[in-house]
Amino acid sequence: MSDGSVWRNRSFVAFLAGQFATNAGDSLYTVALLWLTLQLTGSSAVVGAVNAILLLPWLLQALAGPFVDRLPLRPLLVGSQLTQGAVVLVLPLAHATGGLTVDVILAVAVTLMVASLVMAPMESALLPRIVADSQLSRANSALATVTLGLDMVFDAVGGAFIAVFGATTLFLVDAGTFALAAVLFATVTVAPLPEPADEDDTTDADTTRLREYLADLRVGVDVLRGTAFVELTALTALANFTTGVTLAILPAFGASLDGARLLDVPLDGAVVYGAMLGALGIGRLVGSVLGPRFETVPYGRFSIAGNAVSGLAWLASVLVSGPALTVGLFGLAWVPVGISGVLSSTLRQQLFPTEVLGRVSAVKGTASGATLPLGSLVGGVVGTALGIEVTLALAALGFGLAAPYLAVRTPLRRLPSVSEAAPADFGL
Repeated sequence: MSDGSVWRNRSFVAFLAGQFATNAGDSLYTVALLWLTLQLTGSSAVVGAVNAILLLPWLLQALAGPFVDRLPLRPLLVGSQLTQGAVVLVLPLAHATGGLTVDVILAVAVTLMVASLVMAPMESALLPRIVADSQLSRANSALATVTLGLDMVFDAVGGAFIAVFGATTLFLVDAGTFALAAVLFATVTVAPLPEPADEDDTTDADTTRLREYLADLRVGVDVLRGTAFVELTALTALANFTTGVTLAILPAFGASLDGARLLDVPLDGAVVYGAMLGALGIGRLVGSVLGPRFETVPYGRFSIAGNAVSGLAWLASVLVSGPALTVGLFGLAWVPVGISGVLSSTLRQQLFPTEVLGRVSAVKGTASGATLPLGSLVGGVVGTALGIEVTLALAALGFGLAAPYLAVRTPLRRLPSVSEAAPADFGL
């Protein structure tokens, strides 16, 4: 590992490029798999179930942590990519042989979900072993840009590709992105972990790790209990639930706009679907860039205004006519979400002791993220029962209802700015 520029670290550059390729693969197969499911079944409920499976890493990635800690990282990285690349090829093969069914799609979705589980904890575990401590901040920033900024590009590109070549053809391209990622990850040099002091009794060691993990989890819960972060996390969970609902019905919403005209040019439903996903990513990215500018704004007041803007822009995107306005307003709804993400991360880092920050983040992340796959399941069913546009409009309540709640809860409404926040302000 070198202490110079992170861009002179060949292992990091290879890992970053591999992350770029695998993120492209994730975005492409998500867009294609959900669109293919809608084409095959015509059911938003089935689309919601498939999307819920793909979102399960938000809930289950903690289970992959022990494997990441105990197994060689480079073979695990390469194996994850080769598995995903091989699995996505099942779909065009099944389509060519007339064997493409919902059962095949569900089996592929489950396998992709399991293979991608290791990627989130892998990043945290790998970076300290390929870059110097002085490079970690810059390395994390570069990876965050790749993860957040480029997802939106491939979401939009995926929709356009499907419109021109079809969903099954996209999986062939997708397999290539995973193969490229595997090659890049294979060139990463990973520093070995220190040998454990005693490996004689692995059963006792595993039991001890389990007890330590449960104890750490209880610490995270205890630190949060009774603080303002409990209510804020609950509101985030509600927003994530309605986000899951939305992701489940967006393919059908895009299909409902099939033939809509932009500058007298008819649009394919897949293009509209990709554009909506791209707008979501662009909105979050713009908000993330703007986030530091809001550190002096009272957090309570910003949260009220931000949720109100998100809810109203989201609702307006459903009610207006014209695909350009729909996509633009939907993207606007996610700008406050991106700002809030930056502010809440900064608050956690400022207010919680460093020694418990990881445990607190894990508890908050699990509590708020677990509602994503649940929302996707519910969204597919509700979309089928109430209609796609009605369900998408109702999903705006996930942000819209948070605004009046925050306004009537005096302790939350009076929360100070990030720049002036003290632990006591949040009940810590």
